[in-house]
Amino acid sequence: MTKFPTSLLDRPIAHRGLHNIREGRPENSHAAIEAAIAYGYGIEIDVQLSSDGLPMVFHDYHLDRLTDQKGAIAQHDAERLSRLTLRGGSDTISTLKETLAQISGKVPLLIEIKDQDGGLSNNVGPLEIKVSQALKNYSGDVAVMSFNPNSIAAFAKNSTDIPVGLVTDRFKAKDWPSIKQSVRSNLRNMTDLERVGACFISHNQKHLQDLKSSVLEKIDIPILCWTIQSLEAEQKARKIADNITFEGYLA
Repeated sequence: MTKFPTSLLDRPIAHRGLHNIREGRPENSHAAIEAAIAYGYGIEIDVQLSSDGLPMVFHDYHLDRLTDQKGAIAQHDAERLSRLTLRGGSDTISTLKETLAQISGKVPLLIEIKDQDGGLSNNVGPLEIKVSQALKNYSGDVAVMSFNPNSIAAFAKNSTDIPVGLVTDRFKAKDWPSIKQSVRSNLRNMTDLERVGACFISHNQKHLQDLKSSVLEKIDIPILCWTIQSLEAEQKARKIADNITFEGYLA
């Protein structure tokens, strides 16, 4: 198990960068990341795969919420995606390579690999390999996480020196309707922590109390949480979590 960077514990982590549409900084944008760097925050970003196999810094499966275009991000190549302006700002969708060059170790980075088939299944590999390749010569503090343990196992196979973790939740059927019950049960009970070599988790902040009676009692690893949206919520979360991912205010 690779040790989790202390730099991702000693400062709050800006969720999708320090985004603020009112100030022209869409989530996961160059401007949002630059603002987080200026404040000295850690940064969390998401990666999806383009049709020609490049990791793009983008959260959603589809383009319509964040751009003026429609369709799945996976249906478009990186060159076209890089010309799409993010709604609420002037930046376009960045490749992971471009974002890594922008951050360049100035602040610690947390990368979430988005599940690619909607089922949190073992249908993984292409995105994980590309993220691993992009990080090969990156010298800053970085960790990689996913809701999908299979994704993390695939990534860790190719990047044994980069710390990995799981994004965790209660995984109730109403919140995860496309996930099989057996898969949700395993995820809820965190049965894959040791298998994938997870050295941290990032848990839904609404359910941090669940962790007091979880498998974590036997495994001493840092607990992050998502996504804090007020100072009051932050103060409450820090009673259990070692650090927060936040948005919508200055932590």
